[in-house]
Amino acid sequence: MFTLVIGGAASGKSEYAESRVVRLPGRRIYLATMRPWDQECRARIARHRRLRQDKGFETLERYTDLAGAEVPAGANVLLECMSNLTANELYDPEGGGQEAVLRGVDALLARCGHLTVVTNEVFSGGTACEEDTLRYLRALARINRLLAARADTVAEVICGLPNYLKGGPLP
Repeated sequence: MFTLVIGGAASGKSEYAESRVVRLPGRRIYLATMRPWDQECRARIARHRRLRQDKGFETLERYTDLAGAEVPAGANVLLECMSNLTANELYDPEGGGQEAVLRGVDALLARCGHLTVVTNEVFSGGTACEEDTLRYLRALARINRLLAARADTVAEVICGLPNYLKGGPLP
């Protein structure tokens, strides 16, 4: 099974994704993609760790080369988040671009029991951006479209409420 959770900043998408994964039986892996570049990033990472504390997640940090992540077979994986992973793959010297992101998702789907990917909604704020920012937004939009086409469930979270675009809630 594959679930894509999309939403704007502070929409509640992370909390919603976590609530789905904790209801699944079996091992839970939180695949963290945010590099701790600065104090703001470290604070966000600390907040997310506190939020998932006592929920049974094992954390695996992976900033690029998702295909190389050592995820236990059959585990329930929560990838948080595709937006960071895409930026890392595009701009990090070790990054492999958009295709590395897609290869990584394929590798996870072949290995895990259930994959839940959290990603940001893009372009609702317009396109008045620098060219490099537009390059990133276009790449993320393409990846989101390809993942949505493959996913069993796509939920857009607005104000903490899921709107199912494809599939539906877990039984």
